[in-house]
Amino acid sequence: MAEALGEKPAGGIEPLTYGLTPALGEVAWRPVQRLALFDLDDTLIDLRAAFRLWAAEFADDHRLGPGAADWLTALDSQDLPHRQAFFTQVRAHFTLPAPVDDLWAAYRRRIPSLVHCPAEILDGLSSLRADGWRVGIVTNGAADNQSAKIRRTGLADVVDGWALSGAEGVRKPDAALFEIAARRCGASLDDGGWMVGDDLAKDIAGGRDAGLRTIWINHGSAGSRHNADHMVTHAPEAVELLLRSRRSQGHPL
Repeated sequence: MAEALGEKPAGGIEPLTYGLTPALGEVAWRPVQRLALFDLDDTLIDLRAAFRLWAAEFADDHRLGPGAADWLTALDSQDLPHRQAFFTQVRAHFTLPAPVDDLWAAYRRRIPSLVHCPAEILDGLSSLRADGWRVGIVTNGAADNQSAKIRRTGLADVVDGWALSGAEGVRKPDAALFEIAARRCGASLDDGGWMVGDDLAKDIAGGRDAGLRTIWINHGSAGSRHNADHMVTHAPEAVELLLRSRRSQGHPL
């Protein structure tokens, strides 16, 4: 009879974990608790799709002309350190009269209405909790913006807690934000757990530095180098990977 993920088999022998990435090979591991932390943007929700909708609306509302929405989307893909930096460039490029802070505030009010979380993900997170997992969200971003996304999408009803960088004053990949998220779920990083996310620096490297095992959401970019324990294309696959931890044969994750 196989052991559940994070449980020690009979006799006290700790199992091995087998990553889905060949480069990782076979790695000995300590038992970990059933704690699963998830990134929010482009992991549980499709922020890129919501941003494209917002860009089209913004270009139309401000009469920015042909190609403006594409320009906004291209600028967004540069992964600027903060939305304020993004709107600083937007204001300068289009010579907009509104202050940067006003543009940024309007974005935070609007974008939560444009994002959604697929039912498959909501159901998967509910299944994890039903299976005894503690489930949380750990995300960078303004507190009002991120909390509105969590509540409007229904994620607030299917997780145990969350930690937002804008509310806590610390950002991923700092281990402190992962610890806050774990505590909000009634857990501690001392007992390990899992981090699921799409950003190799903030989610994967950050999660590993915080003592968590990691699942990278690669959105199909399998060629990128990484040190995640597992690699999947979308969040539902990560959820299924965790749910499959109870096996009748073979090794646990």
